[in-house]
Amino acid sequence: MGNLPQIFAQGFRWDIPIHPEQASEFAAEIDPLYFVLWGLTILFTLIVATMIVFFGIRYRKGSKVDRSNPPSHNGFLEAAWSIIPLFLALIIFVWGARLYSDAYKVPDNAIPIYVVGKQWMWNIQHQNGRRENNELHVPTGRAVKLTMISQDVIHSFFIPAFRMKRDVLPGTYNNAWFKATKPGKYHIFCAEYCGTQHSNMIGSVYVMEPDDYQKWLDMPYEKSGKEAQPTRAMTLVEQGKEIWETNQCGNCHGGESKRRGPSLVGIYGKPRQMADGTVRVADDAYLREAIINPNKNITAGYAPLMPEYSQLKEDQILKLIAYIRSSGSPDIPAAAEKNQKGNGKVTASANAVGMRGNKQ
Repeated sequence: MGNLPQIFAQGFRWDIPIHPEQASEFAAEIDPLYFVLWGLTILFTLIVATMIVFFGIRYRKGSKVDRSNPPSHNGFLEAAWSIIPLFLALIIFVWGARLYSDAYKVPDNAIPIYVVGKQWMWNIQHQNGRRENNELHVPTGRAVKLTMISQDVIHSFFIPAFRMKRDVLPGTYNNAWFKATKPGKYHIFCAEYCGTQHSNMIGSVYVMEPDDYQKWLDMPYEKSGKEAQPTRAMTLVEQGKEIWETNQCGNCHGGESKRRGPSLVGIYGKPRQMADGTVRVADDAYLREAIINPNKNITAGYAPLMPEYSQLKEDQILKLIAYIRSSGSPDIPAAAEKNQKGNGKVTASANAVGMRGNKQ
């Protein structure tokens, strides 16, 4: 009989986490605001509920209380219930706005990783060509930038432990970033209903120490032939160069501007004058649109000759954009020189993606 209280307590022990564990810098910053909102909600709910119960009992029908000369107003009370909530709401607004702004300011030194959502999986690719499906490996202590797009319908990339969620839209690049702080394995969910197997669109994030992550990133994993040893994967730029050459983009968009199309060397991030007088910055969104819908924005001085390349998949377009982005970059002069000596074709230093036809 003496053990009954202990047995009873163990039988009714709750093992339900109130919120996911904190595994990123965002989590440590967002959770305090979350709990403050919860606290204020509970506080005002209790105040209002207590007053309802108190006045309901005190002034119930038949109660012997003085109902003569009821007050018409109370300036102090009216000021208090207006100014105090306003002050609290402004604090919450400024606090939340700062966190929201930080969530969209991607650090310049963030590791770029590309995500394509499709029914019903996440396709993820690193800069060096390492690919993953429904898995994401990242290091601790380093900012990671995700560039995301959907191949079909609207998805939403959600990592609860990082307090990070971003819609993944067809035809539009969305960026998100985080800095993981705690090694471990964490859930990835699609948080937007996307079809009959939506609940199966899940994955895992593996947060690793920087040295372990680098070893994993550099580890050969692709095989050629039945008994061949693993080989190094082609980088995103190398794969983009292959797509560039397959589609003969250099015929119109080589190292120098031609009559049919402008050069794309070093254009990334720079303003482009359009035929209609507008100016567009050559970012990821502009380059994607220029590939699949080239006649929407015509570069000034050129005719709309370029055919559409809408048959390219989103992961191929990302590789092509990576190749253009590397054009003129100070990070790849050695690779550019090596490619130029090796084949005399369009080189990494002349990478400009365009296609037969014109424009970008």
